[in-house]
Amino acid sequence: MSLALPIAYPLDDFYAQAGRALPPIEAVEGDAVTEPYKSLLVHQDDMTPTLEKFHGERIHLAVLSRQQRDDFYFREVVLLLDKTDKPVEFGAIKINLALFPPTARKEILDECRPLGTLLADYGITHTSRPKAFLRVLSDDFINSSLKLDRSQWLYGRRNTLWDPQQRPLAEIVEILPPV
Repeated sequence: MSLALPIAYPLDDFYAQAGRALPPIEAVEGDAVTEPYKSLLVHQDDMTPTLEKFHGERIHLAVLSRQQRDDFYFREVVLLLDKTDKPVEFGAIKINLALFPPTARKEILDECRPLGTLLADYGITHTSRPKAFLRVLSDDFINSSLKLDRSQWLYGRRNTLWDPQQRPLAEIVEILPPV
């Protein structure tokens, strides 16, 4: 059983439930993140539109695992480019369904479009405030999810999306593959 690591939540929760040891994860200063990862991670914007702009195409979602606990919906996902299915992010997210309108909540549970897309499409006012920037040594699970052939250090971030009343809409760990 792996140790809880606040900068890795909710990824650490998925790993613990699956009986997997959490890979090495360390917090790094935003200035220490190298390009192009710094431009992709060190900001207060949503990741989906940032990645779509960088890659020049739309993104869809593949859910690796999910669970619902009352009004909280947890999922491990890979974001994929629409045209090629190339993975552009591995992530774990905890979504507070109670804070979304019913139509958006249904789409979240339909698991087709990334949360960032739904936030934009439904005009849901929110702020993105990264809590930490990360270096993660990819393990077999992350390698398989991102279609990587070996373990390597990857950059990511631990982010929280807040509604206007300062309630957390979502807690997210976002990890990028090599570019």
